[in-house]
Amino acid sequence: MAPRSNPTARQIRLGAELRKLRVAAGLKAREVAAFLDSTSAQMSQIEAGISGVSAERVRRLATHYECEDEAFVAALAAVAEERSRGWWDDYRGVLPQVNLDVAEAEHHATFMREVVITYVPGLLQTPDYARAVFRYMRPDLTEAELAPRVEHRMMRRRAIEGDKPTPYETIVHEFALRIRVSDRRTSLSQLQLILEEIERGHAVVRVIPVHRDGFAGADASMMYLGGRVPKLDTGLLDSPTGTLFIDAEEHLNRLRTLFRTVRESSLEPLESRDFIHRLMKEL
Repeated sequence: MAPRSNPTARQIRLGAELRKLRVAAGLKAREVAAFLDSTSAQMSQIEAGISGVSAERVRRLATHYECEDEAFVAALAAVAEERSRGWWDDYRGVLPQVNLDVAEAEHHATFMREVVITYVPGLLQTPDYARAVFRYMRPDLTEAELAPRVEHRMMRRRAIEGDKPTPYETIVHEFALRIRVSDRRTSLSQLQLILEEIERGHAVVRVIPVHRDGFAGADASMMYLGGRVPKLDTGLLDSPTGTLFIDAEEHLNRLRTLFRTVRESSLEPLESRDFIHRLMKEL
């Protein structure tokens, strides 16, 4: 397969998992290259996600590495088999690669869990709310640059609203629901959309009230995406330099623990729904 100039996060993850299996087997890249009648350079490209790899070759490698986790190998082979374009590919060259990677990750997730403290979750934002956020964060954006960002964010809702919606649970701090990123009308429309998504069964929303004792997670914002198997779960963290994709097991365990801890500080779903109704009357 021809080398890729800009591999996606999902392709990079496949290569990284193959590298982990090789290292765990105690094999050098050149040894595996010889087994495949290939070269060390091509092995490096495969493990970096720069070169594609077939599902058949993934299975051969897993057997050579003596990996006995059949479900994990099948999941890796399924990733290798993916060839179809997704809706996010229409934005290639228009938006940064990370925007496409996030949309692709959400599309393939088996479940999604999110914690947000300062903003309404992207998957639940209205166009006006999203526009205000982008405009504030990037005042240098022209309308031609801003419009596709807002459109792309709205398209991401396909993950929770499509024919096979992905189970989605989010924990939102009251602060994020109260702050007016634009004006009163935008805030009311935003809260109304959240309630509609709850009623449609597209989202389980839990609210952390400002008065709740024992919540010290001001920096707890994160998204956790379930993979075909737990070993392929993915964490997403926003940083000053962009979105970080997390795949190390120890870090994923921390995110799992973080979500459980934050959930303990939140209201139950029905209480949260009623809480949002009250907020709308106060705005």
